[in-house]
Amino acid sequence: MRFRHPDGSTVHLAYCTNVHPAETLDGVRAQLRDHCEPVRRRLGRDRLGIGLWLARDAARALTNDPAELRALRAELDSRGLEVVTLNGFPYEGFGADEVKYRVYRPDWTEPDRLAHTTDLARLLAALLPDDVTEGTISTLPLAWRTPYATDPGAARTARTALTTLAQRLDALAELTGKSVRVGLEPEPGCTVETTADAIAPLTDVGHDRIGICVDTCHLATSFEEPDTALDALTAAGIPVVKSQLSAALHAEHPHLPEVRAALAAFAEPRFLHQTRTRTAAGLRGTDDLDEAIVGGALPDSTPWRAHFHVPLHAPPAPPLASTLPVLRTALARLVGGAVPLTRHLEVETYTWQALPAALRPRTRTQLADGIAAELTLARDLLVDLGLKELP
Repeated sequence: MRFRHPDGSTVHLAYCTNVHPAETLDGVRAQLRDHCEPVRRRLGRDRLGIGLWLARDAARALTNDPAELRALRAELDSRGLEVVTLNGFPYEGFGADEVKYRVYRPDWTEPDRLAHTTDLARLLAALLPDDVTEGTISTLPLAWRTPYATDPGAARTARTALTTLAQRLDALAELTGKSVRVGLEPEPGCTVETTADAIAPLTDVGHDRIGICVDTCHLATSFEEPDTALDALTAAGIPVVKSQLSAALHAEHPHLPEVRAALAAFAEPRFLHQTRTRTAAGLRGTDDLDEAIVGGALPDSTPWRAHFHVPLHAPPAPPLASTLPVLRTALARLVGGAVPLTRHLEVETYTWQALPAALRPRTRTQLADGIAAELTLARDLLVDLGLKELP
């Protein structure tokens, strides 16, 4: 979906396909047929943006066979779909029964991460619509905090890899006329946990093709104030490459038994749900939601937030809530000003099938309806900020 910003530029809105597990190219094609095109039809649009997730095997198949890449581009066009952004964070296995810590490997100290991201950039340059010259990719925020923190050479290795990537992106732009930028996506528990953590390593890299991806669920989970965070990035000259529109799980009174019981329904075995609380002594947290619920791992006199991407249009029932207000504030700052801070927005709710059983979609139809409802909410927020939806 495309929108005209009051400054005349085009802002793109997509949804991320990592909600549909697929490791192979055949699986990606099935996503387009079974999910993406039905969502587009529900929205009544001739064109829908998707934030494509290409796992390692699918990316390699496209990289190794130009005919397959041309065929994918043609299929996107025929189904009324367009790609201006990729989710390069998960490498493989995102649809596994247990993902947890596996999603952080390989990290930016490992050659496979650089190789995969380079492949994604080249593929994106070929998949961009003819009238679009800028593409974006979100990626791992360097590494999970351990063992990175105990390796004295890790920061240097990651910086070298990102610098090499920037050079390759420069060469790609020279060759194709398409500019691809990559954004580190801060996430709780990682080396770059917050937007503030991103400033130093990105300043070290010092290249405008390497910036940040602001995920509003992660922002909220870490209790970052959107205006403060975005002002600091602007002051530091760090570009916001893209933003993922998402909402976290919020518990205002975690000491109450009924609140603990409600939270327990969201503790599940597939993904990590890092949980945080803000105290007078600073931010406290656990790596997963069940660690917070059981025992005294977290103080419970202040609100908790958990890294669980809840559907934008369907916040959990009381006594829980979502951090949609944080998303609203961040979006107003990102695209509500005289000039947008980013032009690529992506709804990323990959946890539909991890919701409590009663809330999960049971059919493809229900999932498509839910994704379309999320995109409708995002569209309405953009229109309210003065953007005009384009055909």
